Amino acid sequence: MKMMRVAQNLYEQGYITYMRTDSVHLSDQAIAAARDCVDKLYGKDYLSPQPRQYTTKSKGAQEAHEAIRPAGSTFRTPQETGLSGREYQVYDLIWKRTVASQMADSRQTQIIMQLLVEDAGFRSSGKRIDFPGFLRAYVEGSDDPEAALEDQEVILPNLKVGDSPKCTDLEAVGHETQPPARYTEATLVKTLESEGIGRPSTYASIIGTIIDKGYAQLVSNALVPTFTAFAVTDLLEKYFPDVVDPSFTSKMEQTLDDISTGEAAWLPYLKEFYLGDKGLETLVKEQESQIDANVARTVELENLDAKVRIGKYGAYIEKENGDGVVTASIPKDLTPADLDPQKVETLLRQKTVGPDELGIHPETGETIYVKIGPYGPYVQLGDKTEENPKPKQASLPKGITSENVTLESAIGLLSLPRTLGVHPQTGAQIQANLGRFGPYVVHNQTGEKDYRSLKASDDILTISLGRALELLSEPKKGRSTRNSKSKAAERELGAHPEDGEPVNIYNGPYGLYIKHGKTNVSIPEGLSVSDVTLASALEWLASKASTAKSTRKTTSKSRSSSSKSRTKSSTTTAKKTKKAS
Repeated sequence: MKMMRVAQNLYEQGYITYMRTDSVHLSDQAIAAARDCVDKLYGKDYLSPQPRQYTTKSKGAQEAHEAIRPAGSTFRTPQETGLSGREYQVYDLIWKRTVASQMADSRQTQIIMQLLVEDAGFRSSGKRIDFPGFLRAYVEGSDDPEAALEDQEVILPNLKVGDSPKCTDLEAVGHETQPPARYTEATLVKTLESEGIGRPSTYASIIGTIIDKGYAQLVSNALVPTFTAFAVTDLLEKYFPDVVDPSFTSKMEQTLDDISTGEAAWLPYLKEFYLGDKGLETLVKEQESQIDANVARTVELENLDAKVRIGKYGAYIEKENGDGVVTASIPKDLTPADLDPQKVETLLRQKTVGPDELGIHPETGETIYVKIGPYGPYVQLGDKTEENPKPKQASLPKGITSENVTLESAIGLLSLPRTLGVHPQTGAQIQANLGRFGPYVVHNQTGEKDYRSLKASDDILTISLGRALELLSEPKKGRSTRNSKSKAAERELGAHPEDGEPVNIYNGPYGLYIKHGKTNVSIPEGLSVSDVTLASALEWLASKASTAKSTRKTTSKSRSSSSKSRTKSSTTTAKKTKKAS
Protein backbone atom coordinates (compact mmCIF):
# COMPACT_ATOMS: atom_id res chain seq x y z
CA MET A 1 0.00 0.00 0.00
CA LYS A 2 2.88 2.34 0.75
CA MET A 3 4.42 1.62 -2.64
CA MET A 4 1.08 2.30 -4.34
CA ARG A 5 0.94 5.72 -2.68
CA VAL A 6 4.51 6.46 -3.77
CA ALA A 7 3.72 5.38 -7.32
CA GLN A 8 0.57 7.53 -7.28
CA ASN A 9 2.68 10.52 -6.28
CA LEU A 10 5.19 9.82 -9.07
CA TYR A 11 2.34 9.59 -11.57
CA GLU A 12 0.80 12.87 -10.42
CA GLN A 13 4.16 14.61 -10.76
CA GLY A 14 4.58 13.28 -14.30
CA TYR A 15 7.49 10.90 -13.67
CA ILE A 16 5.74 7.64 -14.62
CA THR A 17 2.73 6.52 -16.63
CA TYR A 18 -0.54 5.28 -15.10
CA MET A 19 0.37 2.69 -12.49
CA ARG A 20 -2.90 0.80 -11.82
CA THR A 21 -2.32 -1.76 -14.55
CA ASP A 22 -0.72 -5.18 -14.84
CA SER A 23 -0.17 -4.89 -18.59
CA VAL A 24 3.37 -5.56 -19.89
CA HIS A 25 2.70 -4.01 -23.31
CA LEU A 26 4.86 -1.01 -24.22
CA SER A 27 3.88 1.65 -26.76
CA ASP A 28 6.07 2.34 -29.79
CA GLN A 29 7.05 5.64 -28.13
CA ALA A 30 8.22 3.84 -24.97
CA ILE A 31 10.20 1.22 -26.93
CA ALA A 32 11.92 3.94 -28.96
CA ALA A 33 12.77 5.89 -25.77
CA ALA A 34 14.13 2.79 -24.02
CA ARG A 35 16.28 1.79 -27.01
CA ASP A 36 17.59 5.34 -27.26
CA CYS A 37 18.59 5.14 -23.58
CA VAL A 38 20.45 1.86 -24.14
CA ASP A 39 22.27 3.22 -27.20
CA LYS A 40 23.41 6.41 -25.44
CA LEU A 41 24.35 4.86 -22.08
CA TYR A 42 25.77 1.45 -23.04
CA GLY A 43 26.29 1.34 -26.79
CA LYS A 44 24.75 -0.57 -29.69
CA ASP A 45 26.22 -3.91 -28.54
CA TYR A 46 23.82 -3.82 -25.59
CA LEU A 47 20.68 -3.34 -27.74
CA SER A 48 18.47 -6.34 -28.45
CA PRO A 49 18.63 -7.19 -32.19
CA GLN A 50 14.92 -6.40 -32.60
CA PRO A 51 12.50 -4.28 -30.52
CA ARG A 52 10.91 -6.48 -27.87
CA GLN A 53 7.21 -6.60 -27.10
CA TYR A 54 5.77 -8.72 -24.30
CA THR A 55 2.33 -10.22 -23.72
CA THR A 56 0.50 -10.64 -20.43
CA LYS A 57 0.07 -14.20 -19.16
CA SER A 58 -2.59 -13.30 -16.58
CA LYS A 59 -6.15 -14.06 -17.74
CA GLY A 60 -7.74 -11.01 -16.15
CA ALA A 61 -5.03 -8.49 -16.92
CA GLN A 62 -6.06 -4.88 -17.42
CA GLU A 63 -4.55 -3.78 -20.71
CA ALA A 64 -6.42 -0.55 -21.28
CA HIS A 65 -3.15 1.14 -20.24
CA GLU A 66 0.37 0.22 -21.27
CA ALA A 67 2.94 -1.11 -18.81
CA ILE A 68 4.19 1.11 -16.02
CA ARG A 69 7.19 3.00 -17.42
CA PRO A 70 8.99 6.35 -17.18
CA ALA A 71 6.78 9.05 -18.68
CA GLY A 72 7.55 10.95 -21.88
CA SER A 73 9.13 10.31 -25.25
CA THR A 74 12.60 10.42 -23.66
CA PHE A 75 13.45 8.82 -20.34
CA ARG A 76 15.17 10.69 -17.54
CA THR A 77 17.72 8.60 -15.69
CA PRO A 78 17.03 8.25 -11.94
CA GLN A 79 19.93 10.62 -11.19
CA GLU A 80 18.43 13.31 -13.48
CA THR A 81 15.06 13.38 -11.70
CA GLY A 82 16.25 14.94 -8.46
CA LEU A 83 14.06 12.47 -6.53
CA SER A 84 15.07 11.01 -3.18
CA GLY A 85 14.04 8.33 -0.70
CA ARG A 86 11.25 5.93 -1.62
CA GLU A 87 10.28 7.97 -4.70
CA TYR A 88 13.80 7.60 -6.09
CA GLN A 89 13.85 3.86 -5.36
CA VAL A 90 10.51 3.21 -7.07
CA TYR A 91 11.40 5.31 -10.12
CA ASP A 92 14.82 3.62 -10.27
CA LEU A 93 13.16 0.19 -10.32
CA ILE A 94 10.67 1.19 -13.05
CA TRP A 95 13.42 2.80 -15.16
CA LYS A 96 15.70 -0.24 -14.91
CA ARG A 97 12.95 -2.73 -15.78
CA THR A 98 11.82 -0.68 -18.78
CA VAL A 99 15.30 -0.08 -20.19
CA ALA A 100 16.42 -3.69 -19.54
CA SER A 101 13.44 -4.98 -21.57
CA GLN A 102 15.10 -3.64 -24.76
CA MET A 103 18.63 -4.84 -23.98
CA ALA A 104 20.50 -7.84 -25.34
CA ASP A 105 20.53 -11.15 -23.48
CA SER A 106 23.22 -11.86 -20.93
CA ARG A 107 25.71 -14.58 -21.89
CA GLN A 108 26.96 -16.68 -18.99
CA THR A 109 29.00 -19.84 -18.57
CA GLN A 110 27.72 -22.25 -15.96
CA ILE A 111 30.35 -24.56 -14.44
CA ILE A 112 29.48 -27.63 -12.36
CA MET A 113 32.21 -29.47 -10.47
CA GLN A 114 31.71 -32.90 -8.92
CA LEU A 115 34.12 -34.52 -6.47
CA LEU A 116 33.91 -38.19 -5.55
CA VAL A 117 35.57 -39.34 -2.33
CA GLU A 118 34.95 -43.05 -1.77
CA ASP A 119 31.17 -43.33 -1.26
CA ALA A 120 30.62 -39.58 -0.77
CA GLY A 121 29.82 -37.15 -3.56
CA PHE A 122 30.33 -33.35 -3.45
CA ARG A 123 28.97 -30.87 -5.96
CA SER A 124 29.72 -27.18 -6.51
CA SER A 125 28.39 -24.74 -9.10
CA GLY A 126 30.12 -21.71 -10.57
CA LYS A 127 29.12 -18.90 -12.91
CA ARG A 128 31.10 -16.63 -15.19
CA ILE A 129 29.53 -13.62 -16.95
CA ASP A 130 30.90 -13.47 -20.51
CA PHE A 131 28.66 -10.58 -21.60
CA PRO A 132 26.46 -8.76 -19.09
CA GLY A 133 23.72 -7.67 -21.51
CA PHE A 134 20.61 -6.46 -19.65
CA LEU A 135 22.36 -7.06 -16.29
CA ARG A 136 24.31 -3.87 -16.96
CA ALA A 137 21.15 -1.81 -16.34
CA TYR A 138 20.68 -3.36 -12.90
CA VAL A 139 24.08 -2.17 -11.68
CA GLU A 140 23.58 1.31 -13.14
CA GLY A 141 24.11 3.91 -10.43
CA SER A 142 26.49 1.78 -8.35
CA ASP A 143 29.93 3.21 -7.57
CA ASP A 144 31.68 0.49 -9.57
CA PRO A 145 29.42 -1.33 -12.08
CA GLU A 146 32.20 -3.75 -13.05
CA ALA A 147 32.73 -4.77 -9.44
CA ALA A 148 28.95 -5.11 -9.00
CA LEU A 149 28.86 -7.52 -11.95
CA GLU A 150 31.82 -9.46 -10.60
CA ASP A 151 29.97 -9.90 -7.31
CA GLN A 152 27.35 -11.88 -9.25
CA GLU A 153 29.98 -14.34 -10.46
CA VAL A 154 31.01 -17.51 -8.64
CA ILE A 155 34.50 -18.35 -9.78
CA LEU A 156 35.73 -21.90 -9.22
CA PRO A 157 39.43 -22.86 -9.24
CA ASN A 158 40.89 -24.23 -12.47
CA LEU A 159 40.46 -28.00 -12.31
CA LYS A 160 40.46 -30.78 -14.86
CA VAL A 161 39.24 -34.37 -14.85
CA GLY A 162 41.41 -36.54 -12.63
CA ASP A 163 42.69 -33.78 -10.33
CA SER A 164 42.76 -34.54 -6.59
CA PRO A 165 42.30 -31.26 -4.70
CA LYS A 166 43.51 -31.17 -1.10
CA CYS A 167 40.84 -30.71 1.57
CA THR A 168 41.86 -27.94 4.00
CA ASP A 169 38.62 -27.68 5.94
CA LEU A 170 35.41 -29.70 6.23
CA GLU A 171 32.27 -28.52 7.96
CA ALA A 172 29.15 -30.64 8.49
CA VAL A 173 26.07 -28.41 8.11
CA GLY A 174 22.67 -29.73 9.12
CA HIS A 175 19.54 -28.71 7.26
CA GLU A 176 15.99 -28.78 8.62
CA THR A 177 12.90 -28.39 6.54
CA GLN A 178 11.26 -25.06 7.30
CA PRO A 179 7.50 -24.44 7.21
CA PRO A 180 6.20 -22.28 4.36
CA ALA A 181 6.86 -18.60 4.93
CA ARG A 182 3.93 -16.39 5.91
CA TYR A 183 2.34 -14.22 3.28
CA THR A 184 3.68 -10.71 2.89
CA GLU A 185 1.81 -8.02 0.98
CA ALA A 186 3.99 -8.77 -2.08
CA THR A 187 3.57 -12.57 -2.02
CA LEU A 188 -0.19 -12.27 -1.38
CA VAL A 189 -0.57 -10.00 -4.41
CA LYS A 190 1.45 -12.49 -6.48
CA THR A 191 -0.86 -15.33 -5.37
CA LEU A 192 -4.01 -13.30 -6.10
CA GLU A 193 -2.64 -12.49 -9.54
CA SER A 194 -1.86 -16.14 -10.29
CA GLU A 195 -5.38 -17.15 -9.19
CA GLY A 196 -6.95 -14.44 -11.38
CA ILE A 197 -8.46 -12.63 -8.38
CA GLY A 198 -8.59 -8.85 -8.13
CA ARG A 199 -6.92 -6.12 -10.17
CA PRO A 200 -3.93 -3.83 -9.56
CA SER A 201 -6.37 -1.11 -8.49
CA THR A 202 -7.97 -3.41 -5.87
CA TYR A 203 -4.96 -5.21 -4.36
CA ALA A 204 -4.26 -2.41 -1.85
CA SER A 205 -7.91 -2.30 -0.74
CA ILE A 206 -8.02 -6.12 -0.38
CA ILE A 207 -5.01 -6.08 1.94
CA GLY A 208 -6.38 -3.05 3.78
CA THR A 209 -9.70 -4.83 4.34
CA ILE A 210 -8.24 -8.02 5.85
CA ILE A 211 -6.16 -5.90 8.26
CA ASP A 212 -8.94 -3.41 9.15
CA LYS A 213 -11.47 -6.22 9.73
CA GLY A 214 -9.06 -7.95 12.10
CA TYR A 215 -8.44 -11.02 9.93
CA ALA A 216 -4.66 -10.45 9.91
CA GLN A 217 -2.00 -8.45 11.74
CA LEU A 218 0.98 -6.94 9.96
CA VAL A 219 4.00 -8.13 11.97
CA SER A 220 7.46 -7.36 10.53
CA ASN A 221 6.00 -7.24 6.98
CA ALA A 222 4.31 -10.63 7.47
CA LEU A 223 0.51 -11.00 7.40
CA VAL A 224 -0.24 -13.11 10.48
CA PRO A 225 -3.80 -14.54 10.64
CA THR A 226 -5.84 -13.93 13.79
CA PHE A 227 -8.30 -16.13 15.69
CA THR A 228 -11.14 -14.31 13.94
CA ALA A 229 -9.68 -15.31 10.57
CA PHE A 230 -9.61 -18.98 11.65
CA ALA A 231 -13.24 -18.89 12.80
CA VAL A 232 -14.56 -17.08 9.71
CA THR A 233 -12.59 -19.31 7.32
CA ASP A 234 -13.84 -22.50 9.01
CA LEU A 235 -17.43 -21.25 8.87
CA LEU A 236 -17.31 -20.26 5.19
CA GLU A 237 -15.47 -23.40 4.06
CA LYS A 238 -17.96 -25.62 5.88
CA TYR A 239 -21.23 -23.98 4.82
CA PHE A 240 -20.33 -21.95 1.69
CA PRO A 241 -17.44 -23.86 0.07
CA ASP A 242 -18.30 -22.86 -3.51
CA VAL A 243 -18.49 -19.13 -2.74
CA VAL A 244 -15.04 -18.97 -1.06
CA ASP A 245 -13.35 -21.19 -3.63
CA PRO A 246 -10.68 -19.13 -5.49
CA SER A 247 -11.97 -20.37 -8.85
CA PHE A 248 -15.42 -18.93 -8.03
CA THR A 249 -14.04 -15.41 -7.66
CA SER A 250 -11.91 -15.80 -10.76
CA LYS A 251 -14.90 -17.00 -12.84
CA MET A 252 -17.09 -14.20 -11.49
CA GLU A 253 -14.53 -11.57 -12.46
CA GLN A 254 -14.27 -13.12 -15.92
CA THR A 255 -18.06 -12.88 -16.28
CA LEU A 256 -18.00 -9.24 -15.16
CA ASP A 257 -15.33 -8.58 -17.81
CA ASP A 258 -17.61 -10.23 -20.40
CA ILE A 259 -20.48 -7.98 -19.26
CA SER A 260 -18.30 -4.89 -19.64
CA THR A 261 -17.45 -5.85 -23.23
CA GLY A 262 -21.07 -6.70 -24.08
CA GLU A 263 -20.45 -10.45 -24.43
CA ALA A 264 -22.81 -11.27 -21.54
CA ALA A 265 -26.07 -9.74 -20.22
CA TRP A 266 -25.81 -8.29 -16.73
CA LEU A 267 -29.40 -8.68 -15.50
CA PRO A 268 -29.77 -12.47 -16.09
CA TYR A 269 -26.36 -13.03 -14.50
CA LEU A 270 -27.21 -11.04 -11.37
CA LYS A 271 -30.62 -12.73 -11.04
CA GLU A 272 -28.99 -16.14 -11.26
CA PHE A 273 -26.21 -15.09 -8.87
CA TYR A 274 -28.62 -13.92 -6.13
CA LEU A 275 -31.97 -15.62 -6.78
CA GLY A 276 -31.09 -18.78 -8.74
CA ASP A 277 -31.48 -22.35 -7.46
CA LYS A 278 -27.87 -22.16 -6.25
CA GLY A 279 -27.86 -18.39 -5.77
CA LEU A 280 -26.47 -16.58 -2.76
CA GLU A 281 -29.85 -15.74 -1.19
CA THR A 282 -31.07 -19.33 -1.56
CA LEU A 283 -27.82 -20.69 -0.16
CA VAL A 284 -27.92 -18.41 2.89
CA LYS A 285 -31.54 -19.37 3.67
CA GLU A 286 -30.70 -23.08 3.43
CA GLN A 287 -27.54 -22.96 5.55
CA GLU A 288 -28.55 -20.36 8.15
CA SER A 289 -30.70 -22.78 10.13
CA GLN A 290 -27.88 -25.35 10.22
CA ILE A 291 -25.27 -23.01 11.69
CA ASP A 292 -24.69 -23.35 15.43
CA ALA A 293 -23.50 -19.89 16.56
CA ASN A 294 -21.57 -21.33 19.51
CA VAL A 295 -19.68 -23.77 17.29
CA ALA A 296 -19.08 -21.11 14.63
CA ARG A 297 -17.40 -18.89 17.23
CA THR A 298 -15.05 -21.68 18.33
CA VAL A 299 -11.50 -22.10 16.99
CA GLU A 300 -10.10 -25.61 17.20
CA LEU A 301 -6.37 -25.66 18.01
CA GLU A 302 -4.25 -28.76 18.51
CA ASN A 303 -2.67 -29.67 21.87
CA LEU A 304 -4.82 -27.22 23.85
CA ASP A 305 -6.86 -28.45 26.80
CA ALA A 306 -9.18 -25.45 26.41
CA LYS A 307 -11.48 -23.86 23.84
CA VAL A 308 -10.81 -20.61 22.03
CA ARG A 309 -13.93 -18.61 21.27
CA ILE A 310 -14.56 -15.32 19.46
CA GLY A 311 -16.55 -12.83 21.52
CA LYS A 312 -17.77 -9.28 21.22
CA TYR A 313 -14.46 -7.91 22.51
CA GLY A 314 -12.12 -10.36 20.77
CA ALA A 315 -10.82 -13.89 21.32
CA TYR A 316 -10.88 -15.54 24.74
CA ILE A 317 -10.08 -18.89 26.35
CA GLU A 318 -12.81 -21.01 27.90
CA LYS A 319 -12.13 -23.99 30.16
CA GLU A 320 -14.21 -26.03 32.56
CA ASN A 321 -13.03 -26.78 36.09
CA GLY A 322 -14.68 -28.08 39.21
CA ASP A 323 -16.37 -24.75 39.98
CA GLY A 324 -17.73 -24.16 36.47
CA VAL A 325 -16.45 -22.44 33.35
CA VAL A 326 -13.44 -20.09 33.53
CA THR A 327 -12.73 -17.56 30.77
CA ALA A 328 -9.76 -15.30 30.09
CA SER A 329 -9.17 -12.74 27.35
CA ILE A 330 -6.39 -13.39 24.85
CA PRO A 331 -4.14 -10.36 24.21
CA LYS A 332 -4.74 -8.90 20.77
CA ASP A 333 -1.10 -9.28 19.73
CA LEU A 334 -1.02 -12.98 20.66
CA THR A 335 -1.47 -14.99 17.44
CA PRO A 336 -2.82 -18.56 17.13
CA ALA A 337 0.69 -19.85 16.37
CA ASP A 338 2.00 -18.40 19.66
CA LEU A 339 -0.77 -19.73 21.92
CA ASP A 340 0.65 -22.79 23.66
CA PRO A 341 -0.47 -24.71 26.79
CA GLN A 342 1.90 -22.69 29.01
CA LYS A 343 0.39 -19.35 27.92
CA VAL A 344 -3.12 -20.78 28.35
CA GLU A 345 -2.24 -21.81 31.91
CA THR A 346 -0.83 -18.34 32.66
CA LEU A 347 -3.94 -16.57 31.35
CA LEU A 348 -6.35 -18.84 33.23
CA ARG A 349 -4.35 -18.69 36.48
CA GLN A 350 -5.15 -14.98 36.72
CA LYS A 351 -8.85 -15.83 36.96
CA THR A 352 -8.60 -18.87 39.22
CA VAL A 353 -5.64 -18.18 41.53
CA GLY A 354 -5.29 -14.44 40.91
CA PRO A 355 -2.59 -12.29 39.32
CA ASP A 356 1.08 -12.66 40.22
CA GLU A 357 2.26 -10.44 43.07
CA LEU A 358 5.55 -8.60 42.54
CA GLY A 359 5.78 -7.11 46.00
CA ILE A 360 4.73 -4.16 48.15
CA HIS A 361 5.06 -0.53 47.06
CA PRO A 362 7.47 1.10 49.56
CA GLU A 363 5.50 4.35 49.79
CA THR A 364 1.83 3.33 49.65
CA GLY A 365 2.12 -0.16 51.15
CA GLU A 366 -0.14 -1.52 48.40
CA THR A 367 0.52 -4.76 46.53
CA ILE A 368 1.82 -4.51 42.95
CA TYR A 369 0.34 -7.09 40.59
CA VAL A 370 1.37 -8.29 37.12
CA LYS A 371 -1.67 -8.83 34.91
CA ILE A 372 -2.37 -9.68 31.29
CA GLY A 373 -5.18 -7.83 29.53
CA PRO A 374 -6.55 -7.58 25.99
CA TYR A 375 -3.68 -5.25 25.03
CA GLY A 376 -0.89 -7.23 26.69
CA PRO A 377 0.79 -7.39 30.11
CA TYR A 378 0.67 -4.52 32.62
CA VAL A 379 1.30 -3.78 36.28
CA GLN A 380 -1.36 -2.61 38.73
CA LEU A 381 -1.02 -0.82 42.06
CA GLY A 382 -3.42 -2.19 44.68
CA ASP A 383 -6.78 -3.95 44.39
CA LYS A 384 -9.92 -2.76 42.68
CA THR A 385 -12.43 -1.75 45.38
CA GLU A 386 -15.48 0.48 45.75
CA GLU A 387 -13.27 3.19 47.25
CA ASN A 388 -10.67 2.71 44.49
CA PRO A 389 -12.59 1.58 41.36
CA LYS A 390 -9.70 2.51 39.03
CA PRO A 391 -6.35 1.52 40.55
CA LYS A 392 -3.27 2.90 38.81
CA GLN A 393 -1.99 0.76 35.95
CA ALA A 394 0.97 0.93 33.56
CA SER A 395 1.64 -1.10 30.41
CA LEU A 396 4.96 -2.91 30.12
CA PRO A 397 7.14 -1.24 27.47
CA LYS A 398 8.87 -3.15 24.69
CA GLY A 399 11.63 -5.36 26.08
CA ILE A 400 9.94 -5.99 29.45
CA THR A 401 7.69 -9.05 29.73
CA SER A 402 5.49 -10.41 32.50
CA GLU A 403 8.21 -13.00 33.20
CA ASN A 404 11.17 -10.63 33.60
CA VAL A 405 9.53 -7.51 35.09
CA THR A 406 11.02 -6.61 38.48
CA LEU A 407 9.56 -4.79 41.48
CA GLU A 408 11.93 -1.88 40.90
CA SER A 409 10.90 -1.40 37.25
CA ALA A 410 7.21 -1.79 38.15
CA ILE A 411 7.52 0.99 40.78
CA GLY A 412 9.21 3.16 38.16
CA LEU A 413 6.47 2.53 35.57
CA LEU A 414 3.72 3.27 38.09
CA SER A 415 5.44 6.55 39.00
CA LEU A 416 5.10 7.85 35.43
CA PRO A 417 4.98 10.56 34.25
CA ARG A 418 8.48 11.47 35.55
CA THR A 419 9.34 15.15 35.82
CA LEU A 420 12.91 15.49 34.57
CA GLY A 421 13.30 19.21 35.19
CA VAL A 422 12.62 22.52 33.46
CA HIS A 423 13.66 23.80 30.05
CA PRO A 424 16.53 26.29 30.45
CA GLN A 425 14.97 28.73 27.95
CA THR A 426 11.23 28.51 28.60
CA GLY A 427 11.20 27.43 32.23
CA ALA A 428 8.48 24.89 31.36
CA GLN A 429 8.46 21.35 32.72
CA ILE A 430 9.88 18.42 30.77
CA GLN A 431 8.41 15.00 31.53
CA ALA A 432 8.96 11.39 30.44
CA ASN A 433 5.93 9.17 29.99
CA LEU A 434 4.61 6.05 28.29
CA GLY A 435 1.91 6.45 25.67
CA ARG A 436 -0.01 4.52 23.06
CA PHE A 437 2.92 4.57 20.62
CA GLY A 438 5.65 3.93 23.19
CA PRO A 439 7.83 5.99 25.55
CA TYR A 440 8.29 9.71 24.92
CA VAL A 441 9.39 13.04 26.43
CA VAL A 442 7.20 16.14 26.41
CA HIS A 443 7.95 19.85 26.80
CA ASN A 444 4.89 21.35 28.51
CA GLN A 445 4.91 24.89 27.13
CA THR A 446 1.97 27.20 27.84
CA GLY A 447 -0.87 26.26 25.50
CA GLU A 448 1.28 23.82 23.54
CA LYS A 449 3.03 20.49 24.12
CA ASP A 450 6.09 19.41 22.17
CA TYR A 451 6.59 15.62 21.99
CA ARG A 452 9.53 13.41 20.95
CA SER A 453 9.62 9.61 20.93
CA LEU A 454 12.48 7.91 22.73
CA LYS A 455 15.08 5.99 20.71
CA ALA A 456 15.59 2.25 21.13
CA SER A 457 18.68 2.86 23.30
CA ASP A 458 16.82 5.20 25.71
CA ASP A 459 15.26 3.93 28.93
CA ILE A 460 12.15 5.77 30.09
CA LEU A 461 12.99 5.00 33.75
CA THR A 462 16.53 6.42 33.63
CA ILE A 463 16.51 9.07 30.87
CA SER A 464 18.09 12.35 32.04
CA LEU A 465 17.11 15.97 31.47
CA GLY A 466 20.15 16.48 29.23
CA ARG A 467 19.16 13.59 26.96
CA ALA A 468 15.54 14.83 26.85
CA LEU A 469 16.74 18.31 25.77
CA GLU A 470 18.85 16.66 23.09
CA LEU A 471 15.80 14.80 21.71
CA LEU A 472 13.62 17.91 21.85
CA SER A 473 16.21 19.86 19.85
CA GLU A 474 15.90 17.40 16.94
CA PRO A 475 13.45 18.23 14.09
CA LYS A 476 10.01 16.87 14.80
CA LYS A 477 9.02 13.97 12.59
CA GLY A 478 5.51 13.37 11.35
CA ARG A 479 2.89 15.64 9.88
CA SER A 480 4.58 18.90 10.82
CA THR A 481 7.57 18.14 8.59
CA ARG A 482 5.23 18.14 5.62
CA ASN A 483 3.98 21.60 6.45
CA SER A 484 5.20 24.14 3.90
CA LYS A 485 5.84 26.66 6.69
CA SER A 486 8.61 24.50 8.11
CA LYS A 487 10.30 23.50 4.87
CA ALA A 488 12.10 25.39 2.14
CA ALA A 489 10.27 26.40 -1.00
CA GLU A 490 11.20 24.70 -4.26
CA ARG A 491 11.19 28.16 -5.87
CA GLU A 492 10.23 31.70 -4.86
CA LEU A 493 8.19 33.37 -7.62
CA GLY A 494 7.90 36.84 -6.04
CA ALA A 495 5.45 39.01 -4.11
CA HIS A 496 1.71 39.12 -4.78
CA PRO A 497 0.84 42.56 -6.31
CA GLU A 498 -2.21 43.02 -4.05
CA ASP A 499 -0.88 42.30 -0.57
CA GLY A 500 2.88 41.85 -1.02
CA GLU A 501 2.75 38.32 0.46
CA PRO A 502 5.23 35.83 -1.10
CA VAL A 503 4.06 33.43 -3.80
CA ASN A 504 6.16 30.25 -3.65
CA ILE A 505 6.26 26.73 -5.08
CA TYR A 506 6.36 23.80 -2.67
CA ASN A 507 6.57 20.04 -3.13
CA GLY A 508 3.88 18.29 -1.09
CA PRO A 509 2.68 14.70 -0.69
CA TYR A 510 0.45 15.11 -3.77
CA GLY A 511 2.96 16.91 -5.96
CA LEU A 512 3.97 20.50 -6.71
CA TYR A 513 1.69 23.36 -5.62
CA ILE A 514 1.56 27.15 -5.35
CA LYS A 515 1.15 28.74 -1.90
CA HIS A 516 0.03 32.30 -1.20
CA GLY A 517 -0.93 32.99 2.41
CA LYS A 518 -3.43 30.28 3.34
CA THR A 519 -4.34 29.50 -0.28
CA ASN A 520 -2.84 26.47 -2.01
CA VAL A 521 -3.38 25.54 -5.65
CA SER A 522 -1.94 22.50 -7.45
CA ILE A 523 0.33 22.98 -10.45
CA PRO A 524 -1.15 21.35 -13.60
CA GLU A 525 0.23 17.91 -14.42
CA GLY A 526 3.22 17.87 -16.74
CA LEU A 527 4.66 21.22 -15.65
CA SER A 528 7.96 21.38 -13.77
CA VAL A 529 9.16 24.00 -11.28
CA SER A 530 11.01 25.93 -13.99
CA ASP A 531 7.91 26.08 -16.23
CA VAL A 532 5.87 28.14 -13.75
CA THR A 533 5.92 31.94 -13.83
CA LEU A 534 4.53 34.49 -11.37
CA ALA A 535 1.87 35.51 -13.93
CA SER A 536 0.59 31.94 -14.38
CA ALA A 537 0.63 31.39 -10.60
CA LEU A 538 -1.45 34.56 -10.03
CA GLU A 539 -3.92 33.37 -12.68
CA TRP A 540 -4.38 29.98 -10.97
CA LEU A 541 -4.75 31.60 -7.54
CA ALA A 542 -7.38 34.03 -8.90
CA SER A 543 -9.26 31.17 -10.55
CA LYS A 544 -9.37 29.23 -7.27
CA ALA A 545 -10.50 32.34 -5.36
CA SER A 546 -13.39 32.95 -7.80
CA THR A 547 -14.42 29.29 -7.57
CA ALA A 548 -14.43 29.53 -3.77
CA LYS A 549 -16.58 32.71 -3.92
CA SER A 550 -19.14 31.11 -6.23
CA THR A 551 -19.29 28.08 -3.96
CA ARG A 552 -19.90 30.30 -0.93
CA LYS A 553 -22.62 32.24 -2.79
CA THR A 554 -24.35 29.01 -3.80
CA THR A 555 -24.19 27.75 -0.22
CA SER A 556 -25.49 31.09 1.08
CA LYS A 557 -28.41 31.10 -1.39
CA SER A 558 -29.18 27.50 -0.47
CA ARG A 559 -29.23 28.38 3.22
CA SER A 560 -31.35 31.47 2.51
CA SER A 561 -33.85 29.42 0.50
CA SER A 562 -33.94 26.82 3.23
CA SER A 563 -34.52 29.52 5.84
CA LYS A 564 -37.34 31.08 3.80
CA SER A 565 -38.87 27.66 3.29
CA ARG A 566 -38.75 26.94 7.02
CA THR A 567 -40.25 30.40 7.79
CA LYS A 568 -43.04 29.86 5.27
CA SER A 569 -43.71 26.41 6.67
CA SER A 570 -43.80 27.78 10.23
CA THR A 571 -46.24 30.58 9.21
CA THR A 572 -48.55 28.10 7.47
CA THR A 573 -48.49 25.83 10.50
CA ALA A 574 -49.27 28.76 12.82
CA LYS A 575 -52.26 29.83 10.65
CA LYS A 576 -53.65 26.28 10.63
CA THR A 577 -53.21 26.01 14.41
CA LYS A 578 -54.98 29.35 14.95
CA LYS A 579 -57.82 28.34 12.66
CA ALA A 580 -58.19 25.02 14.44
CA SER A 581 -58.34 26.71 17.83
